[in-house]
Amino acid sequence: MHFDEAGTAANARLIERLGFEYFAVGEHYMQGDPPIPTSAGLPLLGVAAGATEKLRLLSSIVLVPFYHPLVLAKLTATLDNASGGRLTLGVGIGGEFPVEFEAAGLDVKQRGRRTNESLAILRRLWSGERVTYHGRDFQMNNVMLNPPPTQKPHPPIWVAGRRDAAMLRATRHGDGWLPYFYSPDRYRDSVDKISRFAGESGRDLSDFQWAVAAYISVYPTVDEAARVAVAAAGAKYRGDFLRIVHDYWALGPVERCIERLLEYVEAGARYIIFSPSCPDEDFPRHLEAISREIIPGLKERVGRTPE
Repeated sequence: MHFDEAGTAANARLIERLGFEYFAVGEHYMQGDPPIPTSAGLPLLGVAAGATEKLRLLSSIVLVPFYHPLVLAKLTATLDNASGGRLTLGVGIGGEFPVEFEAAGLDVKQRGRRTNESLAILRRLWSGERVTYHGRDFQMNNVMLNPPPTQKPHPPIWVAGRRDAAMLRATRHGDGWLPYFYSPDRYRDSVDKISRFAGESGRDLSDFQWAVAAYISVYPTVDEAARVAVAAAGAKYRGDFLRIVHDYWALGPVERCIERLLEYVEAGARYIIFSPSCPDEDFPRHLEAISREIIPGLKERVGRTPE
């Protein structure tokens, strides 16, 4: 879920009190031109960590191309240690807003390659061993991270994205899959593709974590929920999102939302990261409805509670 910076601590406490497992924030550096308000994700997760005791911290997502792997390794190890081992690192390559890459002096066309190298280095640095690496984008000689993260062997890495390259990245560098703007059918296809990629490379997916970013708007009717979601999405993405909202959102009354989310579970999702689309004044009500009605309803249907 995504929040205003000033409300981070209060929202994290509310989310923990309502029984959610994850607190999730994303990031952008210049989303659009002129840019809409955005945040850097890892500082907000640090605030949430200090305000809570058990809530897991999910970056959804960190834009890996913007980080040197040593800096990303140090920031995330520090957060994992300071939080008592509560970090799940959601990663992605961005690219929807080329202007932010230009502003940072990065080539948007190299973001995938840069991310793959970073993730390979990140795992090695998190081990606490000395790392020597010579790639196309990064060079390291005898570099060592101390202290390493609390979680062993390392914090889980959930790879976000929408295309085959992201699915292959999840197979090679990830511990989980976290797509967004996905229909249940497309999610099912992605599970099949990742499983096939893993089989071809000999990767064991028995501990792999299947997540989905679920946008949700809870109102008395589907039409009202869609209108509210379009307004929220339009403010963020500056586009006509009516069709996308109907394709990818859980919309309407509680039971209708449960039915939609159940489709994702049946497609293979085991972790649902809720992102409410609503005005600020409706945000607490959405959290209450998800916690007290929607999650129990899903639990009754599938015999477990999505996070």
